[in-house]
Amino acid sequence: MRVNQSIINTDLEPWRFTVTLALSAHARAKQFQGYHSNPQKAKQVYLNTLAVYAVNFYLDCMGIETNWSASFSCNPLMQTILDVADLDIPKLGKLECRPVLPEDAVVCIPLEVLSDRIGYVAVQLDETLREATLLGFSKTVPESGELAIGELRSLPDLLEHLRVKAPSPSKNQISKWFENIFEAGWQSLSALLSTNQANLAFRSSTTVASVRSNEETVKAAKLIDLGVEMENQSVALLMAITPTSEQKAIVLVQVHPVGRKTLPANLKLSLLVSEKTIKEVQSNGQYNYIQLPPFRGDSGESFDIQVSLGEASVTETFEV
Repeated sequence: MRVNQSIINTDLEPWRFTVTLALSAHARAKQFQGYHSNPQKAKQVYLNTLAVYAVNFYLDCMGIETNWSASFSCNPLMQTILDVADLDIPKLGKLECRPVLPEDAVVCIPLEVLSDRIGYVAVQLDETLREATLLGFSKTVPESGELAIGELRSLPDLLEHLRVKAPSPSKNQISKWFENIFEAGWQSLSALLSTNQANLAFRSSTTVASVRSNEETVKAAKLIDLGVEMENQSVALLMAITPTSEQKAIVLVQVHPVGRKTLPANLKLSLLVSEKTIKEVQSNGQYNYIQLPPFRGDSGESFDIQVSLGEASVTETFEV
C-alpha cells in the first residue's frame, strides 16, 4: 500500500478538491514546527504548512507554476512574527492558504495578511490530518477578517482568477527596431557579430539577407538557450524585416548554430498565429541553418516564432 503519495479523491461534491496529505507534507510541517518552542505557534505553523501543501499540490495538478520556497510560509523568521500561510505564484503574487477544521463555519484571516494577497483559499483539514479539502476561494476579505465558508467561490473561479491576472506575454515591437530600439535579449545583427562569440558559426553567405535589395531592411538577432536539450549550448534566432509600404513588411526568419557547425537534428523553427502553427521547418542534423519561407505582415498584426527541440521550446511574440 502506497501511503506517501498525494491522491486526488474524485468522489467529492462538485468543485471541491481533496488531497491525501503525504508523508512528505507532514515531514515538512514537522521541520517548520521544530523551529518554534511556543506550542501554540508550533501548532499554527504545522497546520499552515499542510494547507499550503494542499494548495501547492492542486495548482501543480492544474499546471500553474508556484514557488513555495519564495513564500513567507517557508521562512522560519516570518513564521515567528506572522501567522502566514502564503504560496507565491510567480509574476502574480501571494495566494493565502488558510486551514480550517471540520466544525468551522468561517475562515479566520489574520490581520497581517488582509492585504497584499491575490486571493484566499480555504483548506479544510480532517481530524486525523490525513486529508485536506480545498473548499473554495475569495478574492478579498471583509474588514472583520472572517470569510463565511458558504460564500466562498468555486475552484474553477480561482483558476479563472489566476488566468485573468496572468500578465500577457510581452511583444517585440518590430517598428521600433528601425529606430535601433530592441527588447531585452535582442540586438542588431551587426552588434551580435561584433561581439567576441567564440566559434560563432555565421558565414557571410548564410547570414540573413534581404528579400530584395533595400537599405531600409533591419536585421536583428537573439541567442536562444534550450537548456539540457542542447547540452546548454545556444542557437541564434535571426530576423530580417523589409518594409514594402507604410503598412506592410516582409519577414525572414532563420536559426543558426552557435559554437558548432550544424544544428542538432529535429530542431524546429515554427511560425504561429493565434497559437496555430502556420509554417514549420526542421533540421536534419546536417544543416548549418534553417529558414522559414518569407512571409508578409500588416501593421498591427501579431505572430509568434518558436524554436523547439524535444520538450524544450522558446517562443517570441512580435507585432509588426
